[in-house]
Amino acid sequence: MKVIDSHLHVWADSKESADKFPYVQAPPPDELKDKACTAELIRNMDENGVDGALIVQPINHKFDHSYVSQAMKSHPSRLKGMLLHDPSMDEQSAVSTLEDLVLKGYVGVRFNPYLWPKTDEKKWSPMSEGAGLAVYKRCAELQMPVGIMCFQGLDLHYHDILTLLKKSPDTVMILDHFGFTSLDKPENFSKLLSLAKYPNVNVKISALFRLTDEFPFERVRKERFLPLLESFGSNRLMYGSDFPFVLEQPEAYGGVVKLVASWIDDEEGKVAILGGTSERLFGPWGVVAMGHNQS
Repeated sequence: MKVIDSHLHVWADSKESADKFPYVQAPPPDELKDKACTAELIRNMDENGVDGALIVQPINHKFDHSYVSQAMKSHPSRLKGMLLHDPSMDEQSAVSTLEDLVLKGYVGVRFNPYLWPKTDEKKWSPMSEGAGLAVYKRCAELQMPVGIMCFQGLDLHYHDILTLLKKSPDTVMILDHFGFTSLDKPENFSKLLSLAKYPNVNVKISALFRLTDEFPFERVRKERFLPLLESFGSNRLMYGSDFPFVLEQPEAYGGVVKLVASWIDDEEGKVAILGGTSERLFGPWGVVAMGHNQS
């Protein structure tokens, strides 16, 4: 059984950022600055039996994908990349950038709704219009999933997500970190469960520590994981660590892999959540990719 980490970040350490890969905006927190380089990731993966990983472009490097591209080039059979969409681009430039990064081996796109212009206290320009929609639709043709980070809560982006699903039902959508449905907001979780009727919506079982619970995350298991498993099925759920932020937790990197594995009773479900779903959506790990499907 392959273990694939579907959600993590890498960034240049102090020396790498000074020499070749400067941070585009605020540097990482001091306590993690030198713990998230590619070498540290591979060491953690090796020590904990993780076969492959999907690197989500970190905000520290923003739209400069050169560091993640180097990581993928250095470990082509183990690392894949999810690019970060730039909402400031026009439709043509955004789609062209997407296609260029596909040729470099990227297999997914991240939408961070907070990079869109803010229009009110808790509102941003919609992802489901203009260049965002153009990229989302093109991703259906390229068979590239789009991951959405609802960091401030699913409710703030729920209607925008529904619009994306209706305008491009063939695009595969992934909601990061349980859709950011914290345990103290059950109404948000009801919204997440309602999205199970859309067959192309998938959920990352990732960043357990972000759901207002503590290790061993028994409430997350009972109140989030098990209902998601029942509603979505194991073939639409995927494990992710949120490295390097998970390193600040008592269970560190390896503890979360073992914990999530212990939640899954049947072998078929375990194979899917720990790696199979990721490989179905992003292609197999363990081979050197020459870029994703293109059309």
